[in-house]
Amino acid sequence: MRFFMGTTATAGLGWRPKGADEVAGVGNLGVWANEFRADEIRRGSCGGGTVVVAGSCLASAVELERAAAAAARGDWVAAARLPGVALVLVRTGRVWRVIGDRAGTVQVFWMRFADRVLWGTAAAPLAALGGYEVDPAVLLGQMMLQGVDVLDGASAFHGVRRVRPGHALVLEEGQPPRTEPVAPPVGSLAFDKAAPLVRDAVVEAVQRRTMMGGLISADLSGGMDSSVVASVAAMSTRLLAVTYTDARMRDEDDVRYARQVAAELPGVRHEVVEGGSGVVRHFGGLDDPHLLPLTDTPTYSLGLLEMKRVQLAEAVRSGSQLHLTGRGGDDVLGAVGSMALDQFRSGQRAAAWRRVAALARVRRASGTELMVQAARTIATPYPHALEVLADRVEKGRADGPAGAARTLAWCGVGGALPWLTRSGRSLVAGLVGARAVGADRSETPGRLHERLALELMGDGHATYDQMSRTLWGLPVHAPLLDNRVVDLCHAIPGWERSRPGAFKPLAGAAFTGLVPDVLLERRTKTPFTGSLFDGLRAHAPALRRILTGSILIQAGLLDRRQVMGALDAGARGETIPLAALHGLVTAELWLALLPLGRSAWWERTDAPQVAA
Repeated sequence: MRFFMGTTATAGLGWRPKGADEVAGVGNLGVWANEFRADEIRRGSCGGGTVVVAGSCLASAVELERAAAAAARGDWVAAARLPGVALVLVRTGRVWRVIGDRAGTVQVFWMRFADRVLWGTAAAPLAALGGYEVDPAVLLGQMMLQGVDVLDGASAFHGVRRVRPGHALVLEEGQPPRTEPVAPPVGSLAFDKAAPLVRDAVVEAVQRRTMMGGLISADLSGGMDSSVVASVAAMSTRLLAVTYTDARMRDEDDVRYARQVAAELPGVRHEVVEGGSGVVRHFGGLDDPHLLPLTDTPTYSLGLLEMKRVQLAEAVRSGSQLHLTGRGGDDVLGAVGSMALDQFRSGQRAAAWRRVAALARVRRASGTELMVQAARTIATPYPHALEVLADRVEKGRADGPAGAARTLAWCGVGGALPWLTRSGRSLVAGLVGARAVGADRSETPGRLHERLALELMGDGHATYDQMSRTLWGLPVHAPLLDNRVVDLCHAIPGWERSRPGAFKPLAGAAFTGLVPDVLLERRTKTPFTGSLFDGLRAHAPALRRILTGSILIQAGLLDRRQVMGALDAGARGETIPLAALHGLVTAELWLALLPLGRSAWWERTDAPQVAA
């Protein structure tokens, strides 16, 4: 598995990550890289400032040196704003900071071990060294809960801490480790002023990647996000644009839009790949879990494994250097539904109520019901909402807001609540209660949901990239998740990024004249729920084998009858908590694959000499 790892002092540690390469030029830190190419680790230094980047940093040598010079003056934040997505180590004097990215595609974890701090971009190796087990409350919480920061400062493992995206881990000699927020480069921006800045940031994020040379491939689904990325990439490189379709998707209009966009991009080689007539791909390829790639967290991408294999096959055959995707577009170019509540809090009350009424019309819901829910959420502090949710989970009460009203609630539990046993409910309720203690009373619903959605997408992209690298040797990049793109888009109030009756108005304002007009005129979005149910029905035997050996069921946290009943109902096409079932399958595959023995990840460096 690909990771970058370090410690505040190697002397006396006695262990090193197995097979990893030691990284030089990082002062008194011990640092290792696993599955990183030499050109993916770069440095800049100036006096008392040092910057080390690992991953897809797109900065030039001059930009690295400038960031190091800024660090020498005490400005460590400049290093966190370098273009691309990478782990950043920055030294200011005798203080080191370890920084991931804003979206959480590069995360930072840490723990105490042998009187020092160990940190890394993956939690599993740290847990193995520390002898820590998986925290089932986190797995269940991620599967069951909405509007709850399940991880916060924790991870999927007891004893391993997580640095929240947008923060830095501070390592200072003689001081305990702490975290600090990375100040955003801009405050609030008006829509009209921000649109050209967003355009420039997206163009830079895409085109700097195309400068690597060789063939680049990209998704071209026919949707807004992938088409924007592909259109920008086509301006400066040879591009293989790939559109996936199958028997069910053929009835949608994605392929038609993809062909129209590709026809207006000169020099693009467009491949429409078929998933096979009548062949279902969702949940395919899971018959032998031991052949699946290992990721640091459970990945929903495993449910799409066969689709992605077909989709990326031509890119792999053609020798693509990297594959571009539009992942993250909904998180930066659009906005969450609960932004109406933040708009109300900002003083724009009439406009906020009009937005709630528009949501009711679109979702064919009761306007009165949504207004009541909106008023209740506005009047309730977030910690109290979490306390109420913890009580509901503990008692097994599934009586919270449903349907469109759930969009406007602070938090909730999905339809899979009956799957939990009494022990499972207590575990999840305890997690929610713990989050209530530390919750910020000044939090707002839109801001909270936006952050959680972004971090979910960031983690999902990171595991997809790891899966693609492991199985096909093809890195996958998501330029719309770059720090600068996220910072600029989120500087625009969410209620301006999404407007009733307009589909991604920010994309229209930012990319008109840059991408084909036919793309900006599209108002439809393809649903995939039906395809998921098809896959569930076709691959039910394999899924049943996976869940029959469920570790969470054997631990007494899930009710076997309820889980298997949901699987059988889904295979019959009945409505079930499909996202929760998908999450459970991927969690069980992850648990089955995960090695937590210390020797699986680490090797001794202080083995005793054998006497003659």
